[in-house]
Amino acid sequence: MQLTNALANEKSPYLLQHAHNPVQWRPWSEQAFELAKLEDKPVLVSIGYSTCHWCHVMERESFENEDIARLLNDTFICIKVDREERPDIDAVYMNVCQLLTGSGGWPLNVVVTPDRQPFFASTYIPPESRFGRLGLTELTNRVSELWRNERKNVQESAESITLALRNMETPAGDSDRINAREITQQACASLAEAFDDTHGGFGQAPKFPSAHSLLFLLGHANRQDDQNAEDMTLQTLRAMRAGGIWDHIGFGFHRYSTDKRWLLPHFEKMLYDQSMLALAYLEAWQQTKSDEFADTARRILGYVLRDMRDAGGAFYMAEDADSEGEEGLFYTWTMSELQDHLSPVETELFCGHYNIKPKGNFHDEATGRLTGRNIPHETPGSNAPAGLASIRKKLYTQRETRIRPHLDDKILTDMNGLMIAALARGGRTLGHGEFTDAALNATNFILEKLHRNGTLRHGYRQGLLRAPGMLDDYAFLIWGLLELHTATDDTAHLETAESIARTMLEEFEDREHGGFFLAPASGETVLVRTKPGHDGAIPCGNSVAVHVLARLGRLLDRADFLRAAQRCVAWASKTLGTAPHSLLHMVAALEDLYPDE
Repeated sequence: MQLTNALANEKSPYLLQHAHNPVQWRPWSEQAFELAKLEDKPVLVSIGYSTCHWCHVMERESFENEDIARLLNDTFICIKVDREERPDIDAVYMNVCQLLTGSGGWPLNVVVTPDRQPFFASTYIPPESRFGRLGLTELTNRVSELWRNERKNVQESAESITLALRNMETPAGDSDRINAREITQQACASLAEAFDDTHGGFGQAPKFPSAHSLLFLLGHANRQDDQNAEDMTLQTLRAMRAGGIWDHIGFGFHRYSTDKRWLLPHFEKMLYDQSMLALAYLEAWQQTKSDEFADTARRILGYVLRDMRDAGGAFYMAEDADSEGEEGLFYTWTMSELQDHLSPVETELFCGHYNIKPKGNFHDEATGRLTGRNIPHETPGSNAPAGLASIRKKLYTQRETRIRPHLDDKILTDMNGLMIAALARGGRTLGHGEFTDAALNATNFILEKLHRNGTLRHGYRQGLLRAPGMLDDYAFLIWGLLELHTATDDTAHLETAESIARTMLEEFEDREHGGFFLAPASGETVLVRTKPGHDGAIPCGNSVAVHVLARLGRLLDRADFLRAAQRCVAWASKTLGTAPHSLLHMVAALEDLYPDE
């Protein structure tokens, strides 16, 4: 008989993945915390997402283990949260984890009191203690002992952490300190210092695409004729396209590279990476007219239309890294597999160009040992020999017979906004009507299913997801609508963008200090209303809000939109002055917002 818990009635793929764990998971709800009060238990809030590799590992090792599950059930009220469904919850407790440990990531596991105040946070936890990392069994026993015997200390610690969390959100800014040129130059200098002039990209390993950094540099290079900014960007775009982070058989980009050479990726494919990188390659194409960048953008968008599009026209969230319980299995090849499906001449041609080795070139991340499998990748600057395209097609056809990675088929407003922007830009700059039509279809889906009178909902899967629209939903969809207006010259998109912007100001702006909160005023407040102040894998909501309000303000002659953008910049001025590289998408808007500074 298959076990089920309270997640069985949810719609989130991540929650449904845990619906048959022996852990008695509950969704985030007032009822769950009331039960914790009634049973006098602490709460384990475990946060992840559907295509997270280490979330899968922790589930297999611990949450499917009946002995560990029994211990968890006896000690905690256990709550599962999909970070993509409830980014507001994730943002609060991720700040806690970074405050307590100095780092973050997923799975994110936080122990809180029944009134939601945290007193422990960690990312991945092994089932038993090893390599200096506390195990889940030992942790649970320790929490149980503290809860029974040292409750006053636990409560004081939780209150102290909550106070520190609130202090993190203290606004600071001074509009008189905005010097767009100085901030932009400082941001460029920071990127130049971190630039890897051998392999492209910024920093060492792991190496993330950071497409908004590339968009910033391209925009700056275009405005200020900065050759170094352009050179760094183009080298990075070429290196990523040659590396294993690019899927050379089916196209699209994997999440990030675990090494500095862009060879070994974490294999999940996220919709937001495809959107942002398509925009970066399109911008490179517009500035250089080099076909290699147009070709890459075209293939990214083609992959999304083929593999990540819902029948209704909107786009899914992600494809997993794992299939058949193994990361990268779907995307990698043994020499014998290639020999089985290609002729000797084709095998030699493919292996020579894509650096295939008889013993494999794919090292296991944990052990460092060769797995016998190969990640196709090119030597940067190499020319593709004739006949390679037909070989790739043959291998793609064969690969489609494999068990595919899990598809996270949530439809999120914010991520669709980004893809609408990329498709509209692609349709306009490449002259591809198919891309523009796809952007229109996705927009129609979002406006029909997730938009009412200027108000947005966050997501859809077999009906609406629980969360209301967040700041990113509003700002990113406005971005998509602006790109669609530019591509089609249809003022209806501009009017919709204006309506959504008005609601964004009403629901999210901090009218006292400037900037925008992540969650709406009419929604739930989880301990504090966080105000995103740093770009991450994609630009944060405040960065994009500045960008779109500045554009809308100029297009519509709306001084109130321009003033709101300036208030947001003023709120962020301390960060912009000391660490502008952490808000690059906002920095990119400064030269337009403050043309005389």
